Amino acid sequence: MTLIKSISGIRGTIGGAPGDALTAQDIVRFTAAYAAFIEKNTTRTSRTIVVGRDARISGDMVCRLVTGTLVSMGFDVVNIGLASTPTTEIAVTAEGACGGIIITASHNPMQWNALKLLNEHGEFLNDAEGREVLRIADAGEYSYAPVEAIGHEYMNTTYNRHHIDAVLALPAVDVEAIRNAHFRVAVDAVNSVGGTVIPQLLRALGVSEIVELNCEPTGHFAHTPEPIPENLTGIASLMSTGIADVGFVVDPDVDRLAIVMENGEMFGEEYTLVSVADYVLSLTPGATVSNLSSSRALRDVTRARGGRYEASAVGEVNVTTKMKEIGAVIGGEGNGGVIYPELHYGRDALVGVALFLTLLAKSGKKVSELRAGYPPYSIYKTKVSLAPTLDIDALLEAVKQKFAGEEITDIDGVKIDFADSWVHLRRSNTEPIIRVYAEASTPEAAEHLGEEVKAVITRML
Repeated sequence: MTLIKSISGIRGTIGGAPGDALTAQDIVRFTAAYAAFIEKNTTRTSRTIVVGRDARISGDMVCRLVTGTLVSMGFDVVNIGLASTPTTEIAVTAEGACGGIIITASHNPMQWNALKLLNEHGEFLNDAEGREVLRIADAGEYSYAPVEAIGHEYMNTTYNRHHIDAVLALPAVDVEAIRNAHFRVAVDAVNSVGGTVIPQLLRALGVSEIVELNCEPTGHFAHTPEPIPENLTGIASLMSTGIADVGFVVDPDVDRLAIVMENGEMFGEEYTLVSVADYVLSLTPGATVSNLSSSRALRDVTRARGGRYEASAVGEVNVTTKMKEIGAVIGGEGNGGVIYPELHYGRDALVGVALFLTLLAKSGKKVSELRAGYPPYSIYKTKVSLAPTLDIDALLEAVKQKFAGEEITDIDGVKIDFADSWVHLRRSNTEPIIRVYAEASTPEAAEHLGEEVKAVITRML
């Protein structure tokens, strides 16, 4: 059993003993602490908090605990039901709410669930704010409302449509071009909420034919839910038959988008952001941001368009902070997360789908032809499992010293930049591991670099 408390929220496996997993007591305690934090820090006059959830088996149970706790703390709850992470973010601002909770463990397997915590702008709490929620929970600095001051729960299941309409209204989304292209699109939504909202979006965009794979939102994930190549053999095999022009894969909470080419090969999750950003920059020149673990390809296409590129620490809130700081027109993360401020500051697979289809329609090319036009980089991703008691910071400092002769960035873990490649080591916010990302000009070179540095860590351990 596992319970992880971090900037990414409160995440754990369902069941077990309190404090060792995400139990009912833990859910109530952390929800109450979040409510106390919001009460102290919101500038809104309303006492409304939005709650949405993905389709996990435990989702309804967790949602009942969360909404009941918020009501008992004197807040009104707008329960938007089965909804993606970006939809919930949009609902917070639309409701004028003082915060929001998304019940999802993102790419983790189905035994996991989590509370992702939003501020009044529908954006994730930053590191300091997240730490304050944890401190309140540990100190028990919260109290429940008297009976005459308890809140109420309201259901509003219209936000999926609201989100789709907002995407369609974006000037960069050309519905007519998409409709005229008569695309055939395959979708793998891993049996979560994306199985509802992505087909709805595609129909609204005028897609001619939709092939649905794992689109029943039952919470019984058909494969490991992280949208990376080794988990996408089903849709890859389907696409290799020529059944569709493009395949889209989303994770359980629909904030990451992976693309499968018409020949069944992966477009590359790094290139979701690269391609969409290249299209947006063709319309609106400006700056872009991605995190330190993302491909150099975004830097290359940004500079080719005359723009400015900057990197942030890993984590959506760090990317959005940097984007606001430099006025970026688009940004995101190399895991398939597209952040388009014209809509909102959050990773959003719906806007990624709409912008990519517009690009594809306007280009007149096949997806594989588009991919061939972008800088050729390959990223290799691996990890080193660690004992929970290990001093990870000391280990990373030792790695930093070993490679002191190279260009080092240490705003988030240790990134080592070589002339034609890089490797980034950082501790996970959600698991007791060090993530090792390496990029080079070929898959073989990237793997060799990643494994070489991983071996250094293993020897140190």
